[in-house]
Amino acid sequence: MMEWIVSILLVFGSLFMLVAAIGVVKLSDVYMRMHAITKAASLGAILMLAAVFLWHPQWIVGIEAFMVVIFVIFTAPIGTHMIARVAHRMDVPKGEGYIMDELQDELDRQEKEGEETL
Repeated sequence: MMEWIVSILLVFGSLFMLVAAIGVVKLSDVYMRMHAITKAASLGAILMLAAVFLWHPQWIVGIEAFMVVIFVIFTAPIGTHMIARVAHRMDVPKGEGYIMDELQDELDRQEKEGEETL
């Protein structure tokens, strides 16, 4: 029975990783690509680490898998956020369909407040 659970976790983890890879290749701009890679690859890695722990139920494997999961959960969104901010500041072109740009509105507001204080 455990083999089936591990197999299912590995298959779903691999599918999420595949979706992330396809998203990086097929999506139109850097912002959509980052969304695909952050969400799908993180979930794929977590599912695969769960499978590893179930296959090798030793305390050291559990601690290492847990530490990697925590690392992925904390670093993936932060890294993606920083890449998006840099891409925005470098005026990387956006794909079609973007209606609003909240970051640009915030930067414009801060710039206007800075001019008023001078």
